[in-house]
Amino acid sequence: MKDAEITPEAVWMRRREFVRNAALFTATSAGVGGSLLWLMRGTRAERKRAAAEAEPALAIARRVDRASDERPTPYADVTSYNNFYELGTGKDDPDRNARTLRPRPWTVTIGGEVRNPQVVDIDTLVGWFPLEERVYRMRCVEAWSMVIPWVGFPLGDLLRRVEPTSRGRYVAFTTLLDPEQLPEQRRGVLDWPYVEGLRIDEAMHPLTILAVGLYGKVLPGQNGAPLRLVVPWKYGFKGIKSIVKISLVEDQPPTTWNLAAPQEYGFFANVTPAVDHPRWSQATERRIGEFRRRPTLPFNGYAEQVAGLYTGMDLRRFY
Repeated sequence: MKDAEITPEAVWMRRREFVRNAALFTATSAGVGGSLLWLMRGTRAERKRAAAEAEPALAIARRVDRASDERPTPYADVTSYNNFYELGTGKDDPDRNARTLRPRPWTVTIGGEVRNPQVVDIDTLVGWFPLEERVYRMRCVEAWSMVIPWVGFPLGDLLRRVEPTSRGRYVAFTTLLDPEQLPEQRRGVLDWPYVEGLRIDEAMHPLTILAVGLYGKVLPGQNGAPLRLVVPWKYGFKGIKSIVKISLVEDQPPTTWNLAAPQEYGFFANVTPAVDHPRWSQATERRIGEFRRRPTLPFNGYAEQVAGLYTGMDLRRFY
């Protein structure tokens, strides 16, 4: 292999190695280049296929391809190559450790600046809405990507049900805080629980969904069971997992990675290939399952649908 063909070292380094402390450095210094090694592996495919067949199927009312007919990433990779620090900082840790997460029973609290607050069981919540399969591109801030057939429902449908007040300008999300189920919360890699947020117009956008499954099956623990956020035009760390609380708030809420490293991870986290991460380029990405890099698209290919949300904003400042 020629030197020019080797992925730059900055891309091979994972994004978090200097964020918090020595533990975080140890967890992440293996590098983004681990994705290349993963591309060459096929050892888990048969086991993952059997696991997928064992999962209960979801009743899907509608299917929508929002990835321009791109080939979906194999189930084995989608469920084996993950960032879910509460289950481990290695890419394959969440898959190996997900057995500790118990997605039933599970309740979600929806409140704050709403007229109709709810504390609802996950199965009741899922039953409120017809489920849709949405095939979306997923772009990680670490410069790798996938195409995933999620199953879920529009977040906007849930928000309309609880009736936000005029003071509900942002939506804040919180992950489960339970070190028995999420053992890495015993370590200070990040401030727990994981929190995220969206502007209300982003949350109400029809592309934004709450996912309860993928590939037609119930969402695996390592992918954020039983409920996770999917915002396809933003970097993957915005996709908060194992949600227990959704709050409508007046002011911009704190978000975990912005708290950890504000100079590297902004609140908006839109996929913007012209704005590099401080330590690597965002102009290209490596699709899991492919060898060659491909150009990253503005807003991850969803600019036509969402660019209007940011008219007049400086995307370098509001990154």
